[in-house]
Amino acid sequence: MRTMSMRTSEVPSRGTRDGAGEGAGKRAGTADTDPDDIRDLSWQVDANCVGVDPDIFFPERGASTKEAKSICTACQVRENCLEYALDNGEKFGIWGGTSERERRRLRRARAAARQVKAAEAGRRVAV
Repeated sequence: MRTMSMRTSEVPSRGTRDGAGEGAGKRAGTADTDPDDIRDLSWQVDANCVGVDPDIFFPERGASTKEAKSICTACQVRENCLEYALDNGEKFGIWGGTSERERRRLRRARAAARQVKAAEAGRRVAV
């Protein structure tokens, strides 16, 4: 499995953007990770982006995301990738076929849904 170093977090998969090569960053199960924080990232081996130039998934501002999204479209682990990005607050690149802006919208929508659910639960308890 390849890893990629990014500005905001340690990220698995898709080679390395900075050219550091195989093994850059932290990987689940390595000595430099917290054993209580190891996540199952085995889904990555089935990703369509394995072996693809990572620059495709990190286009310059204003550049097209179509190529990256087309790779994600038929990917069997797209949901896993998207959830990884949402869970880890990925702010850059295409993850699970979504852009930074699309993930922000998803996070906001999920947060709003949690608030509504909590409010409804509170009303049920209070009645």
